[in-house]
Amino acid sequence: MARVFYTIVLLLCGGSAFAGPKVHQKPSDFIRESLGEIPATRAINLSARQQGQVRAILGKNYKTRSVRYWTKGGKTAFILEEIGKTEYITTGIVVKGGRVETVKVLVYRESHGWEVARAAFTRQFRDVTLRADGQISKVPRNIAGATLSVRALTKLARLALFLEGQK
Repeated sequence: MARVFYTIVLLLCGGSAFAGPKVHQKPSDFIRESLGEIPATRAINLSARQQGQVRAILGKNYKTRSVRYWTKGGKTAFILEEIGKTEYITTGIVVKGGRVETVKVLVYRESHGWEVARAAFTRQFRDVTLRADGQISKVPRNIAGATLSVRALTKLARLALFLEGQK
């Protein structure tokens, strides 16, 4: 009887009750792939003014006051995190010349919305810039069932573009 119960629970949950974080790429591998090597780590220590600007982008404070980045050949790589619905989405973003070059979901922890990790979705951020009003120049199309994850990645793209201008 217990076996039938657990089988039914597993089928109803679609296995998501047992799913853990999905690691698509280690952050160090992302930096190496994006910049050709792992340069010295640098950090932006957010001033009170900058924290206010970050709060305007994210709708809350960023989880740390110091944001690490790596730069080489005019490119800057950031490893940033934002909560989708309930869990952090770890994302690698490369900015060059005020434009997003690459967005890649490195670790996805949510039970829904994993489609944002697909290259077909993240490619939409390529060449996005930050407008004068603080919004990005192109809003990505939404994915049904992944609205909060789409918003999280959009906020992170805005944040990376903002941070690149603060170095």
